[in-house]
Amino acid sequence: MYLTTAEFRRSLSAGIMSLAGVIGFIAVAVAALSGFGRIGDAASVMNEPYVWRILRFTLYQAFLSTVLSVALAIPVARAMARRPHFFGRIWIVRLMAVPLGLPVLIGALGIIGIWGRQGLFNDALAFADFGRPLQIYGLQGILIAHVYFNLPLAARLFLAGIERVPQEYFKTAAMLSMPQRSIFRFIEWPVIAPLIPGVAGLVFMLCATSFTLVLILGGGPAATTIEVAIYQALRFDFNPARAVALSGMQIAVTALVLAALALFPKAKDPGASASSDVSRRPDGDHRLSRGIDAGLIAVFLVWLALPLAMIVVKGAGADLPGLLREPAFLRATATSLAIAFSAALVSLALALSFIAATGAIETLRAPGTLERGLAGLMSAMGSLVLLVPPIVLGTGWFLLLRPFGLTDAAAPAIVAGINALMALPFVLRVLRPAVAVHRARTARLSASLGLVGLARLRIVDWPGLRKPTLTALSFAMALSLGDLGAVALFGGDQLTTLPWLLYSRLGSYRTEDANGLALILGALCLVLMIAGTRAPAAKN
Repeated sequence: MYLTTAEFRRSLSAGIMSLAGVIGFIAVAVAALSGFGRIGDAASVMNEPYVWRILRFTLYQAFLSTVLSVALAIPVARAMARRPHFFGRIWIVRLMAVPLGLPVLIGALGIIGIWGRQGLFNDALAFADFGRPLQIYGLQGILIAHVYFNLPLAARLFLAGIERVPQEYFKTAAMLSMPQRSIFRFIEWPVIAPLIPGVAGLVFMLCATSFTLVLILGGGPAATTIEVAIYQALRFDFNPARAVALSGMQIAVTALVLAALALFPKAKDPGASASSDVSRRPDGDHRLSRGIDAGLIAVFLVWLALPLAMIVVKGAGADLPGLLREPAFLRATATSLAIAFSAALVSLALALSFIAATGAIETLRAPGTLERGLAGLMSAMGSLVLLVPPIVLGTGWFLLLRPFGLTDAAAPAIVAGINALMALPFVLRVLRPAVAVHRARTARLSASLGLVGLARLRIVDWPGLRKPTLTALSFAMALSLGDLGAVALFGGDQLTTLPWLLYSRLGSYRTEDANGLALILGALCLVLMIAGTRAPAAKN
């Protein structure tokens, strides 16, 4: 990258200011937890058996969810890899990404519609005179929901790993007449095994910090995670000491999981293939293999599609015109869109500042210890912001603002700030490689033409980075639009977002309205995701 002295200073200053803002936002929340929660009282809370029971349940459900998700993902990924070409395969792969972008609250409603007391599965059993044995609320419901959201993620990661195996390996195995178990043992397992720790750690962290799913499906004190207990301690009991103790416990759990993830080595590249022909896998030609793979893929497809279909069917059965005319809905929609757009812009600005600053430091021939430390810290922000979960950040700011009566006034800004930090890892993941490629292609030419500042932004940078920027912006908006965790403590008459309105209708047993709101919210998020992926590319 070629930068003038002024550009270098501006880039570095923007990165430092953004870093200070992020650290300050998090530090204020953590300091508020310490100052307003009375550390001595919080320490005494740690002696309560209830607190340790919550910790045990949090780790237990996360462990079970991880084992189920990873164990089921491996055969699904192998079946998909053995069938590189069949009608609709690309749509199944795309469907794997839907639970990742689907608001958790909407997914929970779809799961209840299938597996709930009055759900499709129990209806079928009742029709066959088996009664309604499945109870969705409690540990079993949490596991079903976590597997629904995390199985596609794990399967997609394993599938990407298996697809990197050179095709010559499978052709050699066919020539040697190796059975399926030997192919798995000597070809696929060496690729899958190194991926398991990272995939399992990611799923475990997602389940250990789960909030909305446990809030909806937890079923009482016997099935409560740390984040839900923090929310209950402030929202219902207003016990700051317990909230502080649980927040510290949540930060410790998150830090341990992140540290464990950092220790695992990255999976090695299995090698390049001399052939680009992936039209078939020789080991998939057997009739038994075809039948097994077809069955696995069909079950996986039904598992993914049924809750989504239930959302559409039940949502379409609601009074959608009436909902769209409700003043409460219109206010919630306007609030949600304003917060989502603000959060996305802040997240985008932070990501671009970090990328620009690290790029500027990389231009130094001999960066000092301070510069290297700043670059490393900015590069790691995508992971470090996950150290303090949204409910913990919200708790700290809630405790700080409440004595001054500023909770309602500052709530939109706090929620937008928390959502911006939660979207930052994704925005960085989209923009960082795009900016690196763009700079490598255009930096020398821009410098030779003397293009700097706004002129380079208008002529070179914006046309080249328009598509990834709009993708990151739209996806960040979708993530913020469907979030309930950040608004959980601040939601009420003064601050009502679409997820909060949906949750309120669900809590007041207005299920039909909740289903309609779920369909509308899901459609909004889907439109944003499609708009981002179809953003216009730069013209040559």
